[in-house]
Amino acid sequence: MEKLTNYFGQNIKDKKIVITGGTTGIGKAIADVLVSLGGRVLIFGRDKEDFEKAVADIKKQFPDSELYGTPADVTKKEDIDKILSIADTKLGGIDILINNAAVAAPGLTEETYEDYKYAIDTNITGYLAFAQAAAARMKKHKSGHIINIGSMSAESRTPESTIYVATKTAIRGFSTSLRKELNPLGIKVSLIEPGAVTSDMQTDPKKVQHEKVEKLEMLEAYDIAMSTLFCLSQPKMRYRHDADPSAPADHLIETHLFWLLIKIRKYIFHGYRYSFLIRSQ
Repeated sequence: MEKLTNYFGQNIKDKKIVITGGTTGIGKAIADVLVSLGGRVLIFGRDKEDFEKAVADIKKQFPDSELYGTPADVTKKEDIDKILSIADTKLGGIDILINNAAVAAPGLTEETYEDYKYAIDTNITGYLAFAQAAAARMKKHKSGHIINIGSMSAESRTPESTIYVATKTAIRGFSTSLRKELNPLGIKVSLIEPGAVTSDMQTDPKKVQHEKVEKLEMLEAYDIAMSTLFCLSQPKMRYRHDADPSAPADHLIETHLFWLLIKIRKYIFHGYRYSFLIRSQ
């Protein structure tokens, strides 16, 4: 039997990987996993202290890792250009983009214009900017993979987080359309929509979050990192519209292993809050 590390690592080793929001939470967990498999990784986040802690931790775990980055904010054009410059000069381009940088946002009646504009610029415009930049580099080689980290908020649509719901619903639509645009160019696009995940974005104290994980009421960041790895490890599928132009426009390839997990979680929790959905290819 082939070693699982060979299977999961075949599309990771020596790949040029950019992770937005890669210094904490889900992004940091993804960075840990991909670095461990030999990926050449660039991470960034807006907080300098978080960035320095993340780099120190990864270097401690994997002393020989090839890791790059700098503090940066996806809402600032000059910071976006700075990250792309590092990607080009240090990595030599982008093979894999993990669009993950996001901020929480409450209901519309509780937020100021400046605050919800920042959330929109982070959660939507940041995704578009890096997807555009990555696609421009990937299409030259007719290969690449963009993974957008969304949220089951796009499904549950709770009234407490109207602005956040709006941004993650936008990412769901964007990912579906982007997949259709980029698949003919040889570029894969995946959307991962977690439910509640342990992170600094959660209002519950760390102890309460841990208790929810133990009761299977919350996911850990590592769960999403492994879901990301699973997506990246799948072979490239033939673009369906090449074979059949009349195929449904929103045809999706959904991995049955995770589809089964989704079904199980929905039956356990009678809802979407703790589920997660993967749409890929």
